[in-house]
Amino acid sequence: MKFLRKILFPFSILYGIITDVRNAFYNKGILKSMSFDQSIINVGNLRVGGTGKTPMIEYLVRLLLDDFRVGTLSRGYKRTTKGFVLANPQSTAEEIGDEPMQYYTKFERLIVTVDNDRVHGIGQLNKFLLKPDVILLDDAYQHRKVNAGLNILLTSFDDLYSDDLMLPAGNLRENRRGAKRAQIIIVTKCPEILGEDEQSEIKKQLKVEKDQFVFFTKIKYAEEIIGKEAKIAMADLPNYEILLVTGIANTKPLVQFLEGQKISIKH
Repeated sequence: MKFLRKILFPFSILYGIITDVRNAFYNKGILKSMSFDQSIINVGNLRVGGTGKTPMIEYLVRLLLDDFRVGTLSRGYKRTTKGFVLANPQSTAEEIGDEPMQYYTKFERLIVTVDNDRVHGIGQLNKFLLKPDVILLDDAYQHRKVNAGLNILLTSFDDLYSDDLMLPAGNLRENRRGAKRAQIIIVTKCPEILGEDEQSEIKKQLKVEKDQFVFFTKIKYAEEIIGKEAKIAMADLPNYEILLVTGIANTKPLVQFLEGQKISIKH
């Protein structure tokens, strides 16, 4: 795989040029970005794969939902439907995507919607009698047709965008310079203890601008495994052989956590 990626490096240069030109057109106003009345928070990343966008969206929902009408707008990855869809009690993951379905199941008062065209999706939300005060755009950092008021860029501790290359030789969707559009950069999935010197070194690697804020986050796992009919305490799991079935892009932190708890797993 590494050899194949090296062969594809010239295509990465070409892809980088194309995305750079596109971004330059937006920066100069040749391509237009739409602004909207309400607060729009864009959560995304520079690379393909899992950086923790779903937990970050859920964190923001919990932070905002008591004080504001909050809506999420996702593309609904691999859904079977087209266009704008509002989640409802009859919705399925096939119709709206698994992550939007997760949001809808967890948060009773959250407005959950999907639309590949973010501008159209926001327009549909604004037709609601009680339109959202805040819209959270899920994985829309490269969708520059929407001018978000706040851009939050995520990067994994063990896979920083500063160490990566453009597709297809690497995993970056756009040049690392695209990070400059973010007001907040969040380094996700950090170890339990991360000293100030290590944090400073990461900031240097990311080439953080003076007007950008950087935060370091870690995953905190629940103390119970919750099923439909029963619960099992995490502390009791070493007594079982566990079949771990995952549907997330980056499984490494979860596997490392379980193995660190001396839990026998078959993944």
